[in-house]
Amino acid sequence: MGRRGGRAASGRGGGGGEAGRRDVPGRGARNGAADARRGGRGGTADGASSARSGAADGAPGQAPNAPNTAAEGPRDTRNTAAGGAAGQARSASYGAGTPRTPRTELRGDCARCFGLCCVALPFSRSADFPVDKPGGSPCGNLQADFGCGIHAELRPRGWTGCTVFDCHGAGQRVSQVTFAGEDWRGAPDTARRMFAVFAVMRPVHELLAYVTDALDRAETRPVHTALHRAHATLSELAAADADTVLAADVGALRAADNPALLRAGDLVRARSPRRGPVHRGADLAGARLRGADLRGASLRGALLIGADLRGADLRWSDLIGADLRGTDLSGADLRGSVYATGTQLAAARGDAATRLPEAVPRPEHWAAEGTVPPEAARAS
Repeated sequence: MGRRGGRAASGRGGGGGEAGRRDVPGRGARNGAADARRGGRGGTADGASSARSGAADGAPGQAPNAPNTAAEGPRDTRNTAAGGAAGQARSASYGAGTPRTPRTELRGDCARCFGLCCVALPFSRSADFPVDKPGGSPCGNLQADFGCGIHAELRPRGWTGCTVFDCHGAGQRVSQVTFAGEDWRGAPDTARRMFAVFAVMRPVHELLAYVTDALDRAETRPVHTALHRAHATLSELAAADADTVLAADVGALRAADNPALLRAGDLVRARSPRRGPVHRGADLAGARLRGADLRGASLRGALLIGADLRGADLRWSDLIGADLRGTDLSGADLRGSVYATGTQLAAARGDAATRLPEAVPRPEHWAAEGTVPPEAARAS
């Protein structure tokens, strides 16, 4: 997940594309939700909002079997004597020491990125960011080696938006593959172009992540042919040159991939022993759903800001585009759910008893308390 100062996007999981407000029992606790709305929506004109509008309709995505092209690209050129130690520290902090796999390449690796989200994306003063910053302007916390000067203190200093942002690997892809390790400071003439490519690459990588998640599941086999086709198209675009990326129509890609992603989500939901409720695009902000049985539920694009989902059973649910900002997932069970992302979960609250899908990392800032140790909580 994004770990530098200067993030945009406050962990919104969607909410946009599904307009229908539905009467759902258990709606309440609106004050907290309203606070989350006022703060969390501040910021961000990055690719997230457009990516999420498609997510609510089942469009965006990333693929579990995405080719490791970013990892095979040119080596990071920043390991100079001056920046090597700091780079190594960031590498450990940001999880770059983890073995690279198709899955990990669809998560941000700040140690291999030139701080693109800290420069390219704008944000507004809000509950997520303490200051305003226009797009294309470096965040004041961005250091000479592209690290964050306050990384260890982002949340207490009011930079919550940074801790929940994830470029889905687009940052390292653009930095190390598209621009072959040439950074925007060393080649300022390319800066504007690099930032524009990043704005397109992020939703492309997000789509790849959803497609990958769907492909990783045996129950989605009936739609694997369409998913593999989507994966190949997205992977080819992500590995292309800057001109090709900039010419891409992300909206058309979402529309093309949407049917397969929607069908895959339905196939996962069908595994539930009970027919799950359909809350697609529903306004469940502040809803009191503690202990609710939401197995096999469709929560596509649902607004769950500030909702109480403590101890809820969300197994085999479809979470694409769900807005989980401020949602309390303490003790909830999300194993087997589809399309959950690190960004969504980082924007929510959880604890050691929260059970997560196997491929989704546990947010570092979640409370350590809980009746189940982290190792057991990740077990399926």
